Amino acid sequence: MDAAILVGSFIVLILLRVPVAYSLGISALIGAWWIDIPLHAVMIQIAGGVNKFSLLAIPFFVLAGAIMAEGGMARRLVAFAGVLVGFVRGGLSLVNITASTFFGAISGSSLADTASVGSVLIPEMEKKGYPREFATAVTVSGSVQALLTPPSHNSVIYSLAAGGTVSIAALFMAGIGPGLLMSATMATLCLWFAKKRNYPKGEVIPLRQAIKICIDALWGLMTMFIILGGILSGVFTATESAAVAVIWAFFVTMFIYRDYKWHELPKMMHRTVRTLSIVMILIAFAAAFGYIMTLMQIPSKITTAFLTFSDNRYVILMCVNFMLLVLGTLMDMAPLILILTPILLPVVTSFGVDPVHFGMIMLVNLGIGLITPPVGAVLFVGAAIGKVTIEATVKALLPFYAALFMVLMAVTYIPAISLWLPSVVL
Repeated sequence: MDAAILVGSFIVLILLRVPVAYSLGISALIGAWWIDIPLHAVMIQIAGGVNKFSLLAIPFFVLAGAIMAEGGMARRLVAFAGVLVGFVRGGLSLVNITASTFFGAISGSSLADTASVGSVLIPEMEKKGYPREFATAVTVSGSVQALLTPPSHNSVIYSLAAGGTVSIAALFMAGIGPGLLMSATMATLCLWFAKKRNYPKGEVIPLRQAIKICIDALWGLMTMFIILGGILSGVFTATESAAVAVIWAFFVTMFIYRDYKWHELPKMMHRTVRTLSIVMILIAFAAAFGYIMTLMQIPSKITTAFLTFSDNRYVILMCVNFMLLVLGTLMDMAPLILILTPILLPVVTSFGVDPVHFGMIMLVNLGIGLITPPVGAVLFVGAAIGKVTIEATVKALLPFYAALFMVLMAVTYIPAISLWLPSVVL
């Protein structure tokens, strides 16, 4: 009955179109009242939910990504990717995937990836003879890997939702393998389409121009090496690396590239703060919701229910995947991570699944949800930038959904894809 009151009130509020963050907070208050917990205990949990040093990584990484996204980095990365793969048949689709890989490793955001790379490449792909819906589908699906590769702020949120027991650095390293696998799978699919549909072959860029493009892009690409190199060498923590990334991104954008105007900085800061305020409110209320769930023993009850359903780890992981895929199409990624991690993590760890490995499983599942209707935020952004309907984009995405599902199965049932790199470098 306790769980029905807490979860039921949350579902009712969502159906009434109350924002997710406030639905979590109000449900926590209703749950506390039901089990006779003082309401000020909930307020303490709300304040404590955002009073964590590791959370500073989120605003810094978001700001660094915003500076790079609006400061000309995307255009230079597209040009750099063109040097690497643009000369093959279907080269522009490979440029799209490659540019998303590079930019994702700088922004850590699928939305920023889709908006920045898509605005440059979708019109260019159409001009070269690619169907506009295909160009949009490539852009949208290629951006999912940005959720996995460092500096993924969703990894930071997962670490927080796991109670801080999972290292952010380990999650960053774990995301590289699945992220590269996803990019390689998307690129292979694009090559197959290029051969089947006879998409145009790109031109080889002259050596002098290629060298200039590479040098121009190198300044931005160094952001990746600063983040990863600093963490792996022990010079600074993941949170400190985020602050360093902001300083470097600001220096490159304003003093090297100089495409961004100084008077535009306050507006960009305002947009970033608005985004972050939503995220932080969500984290605060989710902490209170998780606290009430723990008092009601909901995670342990769900673990017991799974154990009675099956004692086979592979069956349980498939059930968890199905649940995450369905929920990922109905709700945004961050609230699902905050709500489901305290519930599902004890379940999978009781079957011997590594928490870092499960973090990658969750991110891949919910990343697919971001490009799937009815609530796929990245899908909507991509369709808006590509100026195509949602229906046409989803139809073009069908082969990419199949490829992403194959990646999900590989990440789920081959733990080494996620765990090999952390075990070697950390």
